[in-house]
Amino acid sequence: MTPPRGAFAVLCSFALALSTPVFAQGAQPKASAAGVEAAAEKTAGAPAGRASAPRSLVPLPVKPAPASSHAPFEDGDCKICHQNADPKAPGPVLKKGPALCLECHEEFTGVMKRAHTHSPARTACTSCHNPHNAAFPKLLHLEPGALCVSCHEKIGKLHNSAKVPHKALTTGAKCANCHNPHGSTVEKLLIQLPFDLCVNCHNVDSMKDANGKKLQNIKSWLDNNPKWHGPVASKDCTDCHEPHGGDLFRLVNQNYPPEFYAPYDARNYALCFGCHKEKAFSTAQTSTLTSFRNGATNLHYLHLQQSGRGRTCRACHEVHAAKQDHLIRDGVPYGSGGWMLKLNYKKTATGGSCEKTCHAEKSYANKTAP
Repeated sequence: MTPPRGAFAVLCSFALALSTPVFAQGAQPKASAAGVEAAAEKTAGAPAGRASAPRSLVPLPVKPAPASSHAPFEDGDCKICHQNADPKAPGPVLKKGPALCLECHEEFTGVMKRAHTHSPARTACTSCHNPHNAAFPKLLHLEPGALCVSCHEKIGKLHNSAKVPHKALTTGAKCANCHNPHGSTVEKLLIQLPFDLCVNCHNVDSMKDANGKKLQNIKSWLDNNPKWHGPVASKDCTDCHEPHGGDLFRLVNQNYPPEFYAPYDARNYALCFGCHKEKAFSTAQTSTLTSFRNGATNLHYLHLQQSGRGRTCRACHEVHAAKQDHLIRDGVPYGSGGWMLKLNYKKTATGGSCEKTCHAEKSYANKTAP
C-alpha cells in the first residue's frame, strides 16, 4: 500500500475572536450609540485576503433587545476601552487590535501563544465581534456557521452543494465542533489530532447519516478489531473521506460502489486503486499479483468479474478493521433483518477456505505445503 494520499482536510475554521465572559441580555445601554458612532471606528475590515464585507461596529438599537452585550458598554463605562468616559464623546480607543481586548480577557493570552492561531484573532477581534452589542451570542456579527463561511467561501459552497453533507457542520457548535476559533496546538485550528477528533465523535451507536441510516460506531469497532486498514493505521481518515461534505456515498473522496453487488468497472473503484494495484483484480491468471488464487486462477478476478452480480470489496473485506489478516470479515449482513451470514474463512498452510457461506465449501491453494 502506498502512503496516504492526503493530509487531514480542515473543517470550517470557526471565526470567533476574543469575547467577554459576561453578557447582559436586553438591558438599556447607557452609552450613546450616536456618540460611539461618531468617535469610534465605524467598521472592522475582514481578514486580509478574505472576501467578506466590513462589519459595522455601531451599537445596535435597544429594541429589539440584542442577544448579547458587552458589560462595559452596558454600564456606560466607555473609559475602559476609549480615551474619554463621556458616552457622547468617548474618543479613540486606547489601544489598537487585540491588545486592548487582552487587558481584560487575559485567559486568551496563552491561547494566542499556541503554535496555530486564527488570523482574525491575531489582527482584530472586531473582525468577528461587535465590541458593544450584537444580535448573536458572544457578540458575534453573524450566526456562527454563517460567520465562518463569509470568509471561508469555498468551504461554504462545498457544504451547500454537497449531495452528502457532514452533520458536524450544521449541528451543535457547528464549525467549532472540530476547530478552535482562536488558537490551537494542532494545525488547521483543530481541537484534537485529526484521528482522535473523528473517532471521538463517531463513538456512539445512535449516529445516523443524512438518510436516516445507522452509522457504525467506529471507535468501538476499532477497539475490538486489531487488524487496521492502512489509512486507519496511519490515522488519516481523509485518505478516504471528505470532512466537509461531498457527492459520494459515506463521504468517500473517490468512486466506490455503495451497493453490495455491482458490475466491475475499474473507474468504480478509484478509491481502492489509489493504493492497491488494479491489475490484481482485472487479471484472470497470475502467479504474482495476488495470493488469493487457486494455482494461477485469480480469485479476486473470479469474484469481481461476474456480469450483473460482481461482488464489491466489502463482500469479503472490512473497510476499517477486522480480526483477521487481510481485513477478511467474519460475515456479511443478509437481508434487512440484521442477520449475519458467516464467511467461515480459514487460513491453511497452502491457502485457505470458506465454508457454508455464499457458496458451498470451497478451498484454494496458492503454494505447496511445506
